[in-house]
Amino acid sequence: MRQIRLIWLVAAFFVMPSIKSNAQQSVIDAINSYGTFDRWCTREVKESGLIGGNVEKLYEFYGNYGSTFTGKTPYKAPEGYLWRTNNVLAIVAGITKTNNTVYPEKRGNGYCARLETKIEVVEVNFMNIDMNVVCQGALMIGNLPEPITTTKDPMSKVLYGVPFNGRPKALQFDYKANVGNEVYRGTGFSKLKPMGYKDYAEVTFILQKIWEEEDGSIHALRVATGIKRFFKNVPEWINGYRLNLHYGDITGEPFYREYMGLKNNPETAYRAKNSKGKTVVIQEDGWAPEGTEPNYMMIHFITSYGKAFYGGVGNTLWLDNVKVIM
Repeated sequence: MRQIRLIWLVAAFFVMPSIKSNAQQSVIDAINSYGTFDRWCTREVKESGLIGGNVEKLYEFYGNYGSTFTGKTPYKAPEGYLWRTNNVLAIVAGITKTNNTVYPEKRGNGYCARLETKIEVVEVNFMNIDMNVVCQGALMIGNLPEPITTTKDPMSKVLYGVPFNGRPKALQFDYKANVGNEVYRGTGFSKLKPMGYKDYAEVTFILQKIWEEEDGSIHALRVATGIKRFFKNVPEWINGYRLNLHYGDITGEPFYREYMGLKNNPETAYRAKNSKGKTVVIQEDGWAPEGTEPNYMMIHFITSYGKAFYGGVGNTLWLDNVKVIM
């Protein structure tokens, strides 16, 4: 087995204990420092005239608040920034379009993040039609390369997680929530359809032991699990909530729910880029034996837990002071 190679992380991450310790701490510091959501910047992108030609804003939480960039330059993470929203620039068949579902919002003397599930309306002027797309609000540790060039298989566009070999105790954050709204399906290519059920926001914090096979497929054992669904509206801030990590096979634990299990459904499974440069599903083969050292970490917040183009329209999750607790 070959350990998965990610081009933006130094190979020394997995070598000597002292080096691993330093690399581990640098990852934690990067996650925690930007998890205050106090350093937002804005990209302004002019969309194509065929869909209105509006100047739209895309937000990301690095840099200095109020700093603005213009133009269609694809997003590139600055050094030390491991987070990524799903605010994204798309250029499909020559048409420039943006999608923004994560916003800065004032909180006290600083800012928090507001994630929303919403309907993005695309007005096609020359055809006099509107295309309705349901978009989930999300942020994660990982990458979402730009520009998006096709609407096919949207889950394959997002690269989740970072190499990491520590054993954290919990993910801590402040939050409030408005959830449980009716799910709509909106792909943009068919009529907006109510589905007759509700969905909810979710946070995932997991550790894996991953490797790459000779055929380029990526496999994993689940080392530790922390997954929470927000089933209730929380109108006032809950500060310092701790999502504890549970190591090993948790299927026999009283708190276990089916949605905490191994994730292999291609419509919702996580992706990573293999050593050949191809994006593939991370196939979770089982639960890691006790004492297994992880080499990969994922953190993922989303306002609707279902597959792409489905969501409880109006679901909103506010987040602040996200940090990994060692």
